[in-house]
Amino acid sequence: MSEDKPFTEQVTRAGRVSASSGNVRLPWTCAGILAALLIAALLLWATAEGKLRGMQMLQSKLDDANASLADALAQNDKDKDQITSLQSQISDLQKDKDMAAQMSKSLEDEMRSDLESKDVTISKLQGKLTVNILDRVMFDSGEAILKPDGETVLLKIAALLAAHPTLKIHVIGHTDNVPIRSRFASNWELSTARALAAVHFLTEKAGVDPRRVGAVGYGEYRPIADNSTPEGRAKNRRIAITILPDELAGADTVSTAKPDTSANSKLPTTPGAPDTPPVVAPEPPPNQPPVQN
Repeated sequence: MSEDKPFTEQVTRAGRVSASSGNVRLPWTCAGILAALLIAALLLWATAEGKLRGMQMLQSKLDDANASLADALAQNDKDKDQITSLQSQISDLQKDKDMAAQMSKSLEDEMRSDLESKDVTISKLQGKLTVNILDRVMFDSGEAILKPDGETVLLKIAALLAAHPTLKIHVIGHTDNVPIRSRFASNWELSTARALAAVHFLTEKAGVDPRRVGAVGYGEYRPIADNSTPEGRAKNRRIAITILPDELAGADTVSTAKPDTSANSKLPTTPGAPDTPPVVAPEPPPNQPPVQN
């Protein structure tokens, strides 16, 4: 028995040492586990927080995208309304243009039917309808008093224009380049006086609204034919009644004829310039009356 006791005591001491060592390790093990769990929890929380922030950013971007889409759709609807409105305006303008073109064509046809003759011609250029009336129909030589035949032509023109109250009328006087030999100081005065005589008749006798009418005198400076021949001078002595829509009424009426280059022409670079010396036409042969304006 005495031999077994030391062995028992050794076992007992070993058990005590082992138990004591186990008791020491246990708290550290628990602490390690807890620390690991805490770290894992922190990692999971950080990951979740990152994902949450990412979701919030995505949601914010989604909200912004939805707001931008809503604005774009609203602008698109607004643009569609504007496009529809513009298309309607274009359609209305096209209808007005077509109607104006139809009315212009109708007026041109009526004038050609009722007025055109060897002394009265009709032309149309760039939206302007022009009635050219030779002076022998309208006035006596060198005078600005309307003849009965001229009054008849003007009455017909006024009657045709009564159905087109929006059109404007420019009455333009023209002469040849032979110097005037009457009470008028020059061909400018004569051409202007004749244009004014026609305007007064249209507004005072033919019932045309004065606000529609204007008078211009170009004298000899807008020829349509060669002034070196009697036939050409006869064509240049005329009254031109230009009929045009309101938007063109402010534009100057410019002839497309080539400048007169005959020997008798007095067309200066600047019409009426004081330093332009006049060119006097040659005297007619004896016993032959001068060509008159």
